[in-house]
Amino acid sequence: MYVEAFRESFKQYLGLFPFLFWKGRVALYSILKSLDLKPGDEVILPAFTCVVVPNPIIYLGLKPIYVDIDPLTFTINVEEIEKKITERTRVLIAQNTFGLPADIDPIKGIAEKYNLFVVEDAAHGFGSKYKEKKSGTLADATFFSTQWNKPFSTGIGGIAVTTREDLAQKLKKLEEQAVKPSLKEELFLKTLLKVREKFLNPNVYWSAVKIYRKLSEWNLILGSSQGYELEKPVEPPNFLKGFTETQAKEGLKYFQKENGEYKIDKLIKHRQKVASFYKEILTDLGFEPPYEPPYAEHTYLKFPLLVKNREKIFRLAEENRIELGDWFLSPIHPIKRNFHLWYYRYGENPIGEFASRHIVNLPTHERIDENYIDRIAEFLRKNKDEIIGCAVPKDYERYE
Repeated sequence: MYVEAFRESFKQYLGLFPFLFWKGRVALYSILKSLDLKPGDEVILPAFTCVVVPNPIIYLGLKPIYVDIDPLTFTINVEEIEKKITERTRVLIAQNTFGLPADIDPIKGIAEKYNLFVVEDAAHGFGSKYKEKKSGTLADATFFSTQWNKPFSTGIGGIAVTTREDLAQKLKKLEEQAVKPSLKEELFLKTLLKVREKFLNPNVYWSAVKIYRKLSEWNLILGSSQGYELEKPVEPPNFLKGFTETQAKEGLKYFQKENGEYKIDKLIKHRQKVASFYKEILTDLGFEPPYEPPYAEHTYLKFPLLVKNREKIFRLAEENRIELGDWFLSPIHPIKRNFHLWYYRYGENPIGEFASRHIVNLPTHERIDENYIDRIAEFLRKNKDEIIGCAVPKDYERYE
């Protein structure tokens, strides 16, 4: 009942039919599987991503190839892509980072030149736009995440869309083949949603994050990155899993209209308003705000900020009960060792690696009000000397 209602609401909003899965990484897995790739084929992606992106690539016997990021946008550096293309390259993943789309047109130009598929990673980007076109409508296929800290949340969840009829038919079959989540998993999900609604707020952020991540590591909760996913990229049993009525019911809330406006659009406007306050604060402190390319509308799922000593800033933030995010702690967040298991060679992508050593994220979600922004402003003023800026500087090596 709720699943089909959610599917129809989503379709009306985006203009494309959604295929629904348990998690965003499962949606990506399904897209890649629908492309009929062969073992050993290569998939290009940015060297500033989450481990849940290369994992499904490797599960399917494919090889992730990492490209460094643009120092201003934190999205894939288009000028570096062709250097990594080989006769085995089949797919380019264009990641939307923090709510900012990658520069899709030149990426599609490269794809056309080499006969490649383009997949948009819009896990961060629902509602953002590229040249007035909504993220999700720009590439051969796109996947979204609806995990708890994404543009809209169903607790966890993944959505795949495509602009190609041949891929749509294959995604439909994969959705039909997906394993139904267990009763235990759905009960866990309902509990997660209730806890988040009643107890999660900026003042308890650090305690909540520590508890949540520890339970995820122990595989005791439906975490973003569970323990087995961080050990090595081996496909777990029943990875291809479907969507539930619980997720659909939660998701429907964001596609309801109040005074003629979707709830999701109100949330996006809120994030952009919060980001505008941060820009003013940083400008007053003498820093350039994040670069916003003329081709894109940035929705600021997270507001990026580079600092000199991240561990020190995290410690001070926790002491002052200031919420700070940690996307991305490594080029394949949150992996810190055994990079070779994910085909990553540390040292090859200096911009992404620098960013992953120095970045923090200021919060923009719906619980951030002007009083809380005032507290963050005071925190930034006190720690002005620890701030690098909102982009990787040309002389970044002096901060190492």
